[in-house]
Amino acid sequence: MTITACTLDCPDACSLLAETGPRGLRLRGNPDHPFTRGFVCPKLDVHRRRLASPHRLRSPRLKVNGTWQDIGWDEALALCAEKINLYRADPRSILHVRGAGNRGVVKALSNLFFRTLGASGLHGSLCDEAGIAACTEDFGCLRTNDISDILNTSALVNWGRDLARGSVHTAALVRALRKKGTPVVTIAPGADTAQGFTDHFVQIRPGTDRFLAAAVLKEVLLRKGLAPAVAAACRDLIGFEELLAGCGPELLEWCGVTPSDMALLADHYAGSTPVATLLGWGMQRYRFGGQNVRFVNALAMLGGHVGRSGGGAYYNLSSMGNFQLPWKTSTSYGRTLLMPDLGREIRRADPPVRMAWVECTNPANQFPEAGVVAEALRGLDFVVVADAFMTDTAEVADLILPVALMLEQEDLVGSFMHEYVQLSAKAVEPPAGARTDCEILAELGRRLASPVNMPEPEEALRQALRSPTLDASLEELRSAGYVRSTHPAVAFADLRFGHEDGLYHPPSRLDPPPAASGASGDYPLSLLTLINRRFVHSQILPEDQGGRPVVTVHPRTLEGLGLAPGPGRLVTELGQLEVNLAADESMHPQCVVYRRGPWCKHGGGVNRIIRFVETDLGGGSAYYEQRCRLEQGI
Repeated sequence: MTITACTLDCPDACSLLAETGPRGLRLRGNPDHPFTRGFVCPKLDVHRRRLASPHRLRSPRLKVNGTWQDIGWDEALALCAEKINLYRADPRSILHVRGAGNRGVVKALSNLFFRTLGASGLHGSLCDEAGIAACTEDFGCLRTNDISDILNTSALVNWGRDLARGSVHTAALVRALRKKGTPVVTIAPGADTAQGFTDHFVQIRPGTDRFLAAAVLKEVLLRKGLAPAVAAACRDLIGFEELLAGCGPELLEWCGVTPSDMALLADHYAGSTPVATLLGWGMQRYRFGGQNVRFVNALAMLGGHVGRSGGGAYYNLSSMGNFQLPWKTSTSYGRTLLMPDLGREIRRADPPVRMAWVECTNPANQFPEAGVVAEALRGLDFVVVADAFMTDTAEVADLILPVALMLEQEDLVGSFMHEYVQLSAKAVEPPAGARTDCEILAELGRRLASPVNMPEPEEALRQALRSPTLDASLEELRSAGYVRSTHPAVAFADLRFGHEDGLYHPPSRLDPPPAASGASGDYPLSLLTLINRRFVHSQILPEDQGGRPVVTVHPRTLEGLGLAPGPGRLVTELGQLEVNLAADESMHPQCVVYRRGPWCKHGGGVNRIIRFVETDLGGGSAYYEQRCRLEQGI
């Protein structure tokens, strides 16, 4: 029996018990872990199947005249060294593309390798950076109450967190709240996210959370004013109050929420008992995603619910924030390109990008305008993809390096939701022919004309644990499997924040809704590419996909368009996708929902028809600004 942990891009970062037997690897939740508590989500079973999949790559593959040829590791690494030595004359011509498909301290050492080279890296984010930037502008740092503290609340307001498909352990906490009679209110475009997890559902127009939060806050301040301690903890409060005073009934018109639902929310936030605010990881995927997060934070803060047990605003933590990573300050990329606009960024880069190294992400599938990204990568002189499967991105590479997966290597992992740091112990051997990313780059570094020396994994793990927020040795983690950070259970208990002045900084502007291109013409519907219950992003086995993806629409919307469930087409200004249309009354009538992940070559690839729109903060991708229409297919 091995105590290990999940390193996938999931907030729960589950502590696991792994054992091998006649039927292969068995995984279950660690019953002794205070957050995992003995159960895990179905995505772990998918990963177990990925480990043993016959589709896994087991030797490097080189594209020769358009045909894949298996080659040995010595030849593959010699070729990589030759190319890096060539392009290192201006290391910015080498681009490092790394995502969050597999997290951990040792996995992150690839950043050290390419920063040491002075290569180009990425900035911005495909997902949460707009919200992270928003929280940092508000509070000066990324902190929340311990997630288990929501059990102490008098009411929970869930602003769009999909508890039916993500974070099974947060879902369990919410079930426990409801079981003891604590009211839960859910705000989301579609009621499917709330079924079984709420006492009252508030349907909101997509991307308009900031207007509802502002309307509720105006009502709360009208009813009870501002507590003196809260007012003293704010900077430029007069400016924010003037901003709110300039807002009127248009707020509810813009968000599509009824006055009675707004009043119900105000009843909770205006009360004297603490209200916990749970922010979903979707409200930031709009053009004004940063503002959405900032105004919900403002409601929690100025309503008097931040800095107290049972209250707080829960958006995000840094999954690497509890580790000591000295190379992050001692090295840097030669330049960075905007991640969600990668295709155009490559094409306009000066000096030009000649080589790319891609790992832990699938940009030819997951990035907006994915087809443009694929073509930009295909146009480079040399592209290396480190992956375990022939993904859409692997198909455009020149060289593929087969890598070890989670549970086939030792690492340390944190969570972007809870405060536990865990050892992801090696539970099984990788298949013959696969190597860890660290092994690949350490050997490659030794082969370079001017070597890049990588630390041993053991050294990197020990260094990471020399953090001021941790009190455990590597030996203790190898024995126990996990340790909690020393961060307090209640964030900002003294109403002192991370800014230099120690104050909370409220938003300084509230932008009206952007004009929706095609809202009443060729593209009348909002396209929401939401999380999948079974899979983490595009980490899907070939046998689990294929055929037409399903898009879900309110039956009244289908009827109004003269369409019927069955074969159809999803159309945007960038192209179309063959889909199956399904009716579901829990959907917002102005939305089309696509569950993200399926590969282009298996009939998916919705991001090929989603244009890049930058978020107001953080250099994020506003995926949910995409407009679309539906057509009947055959």
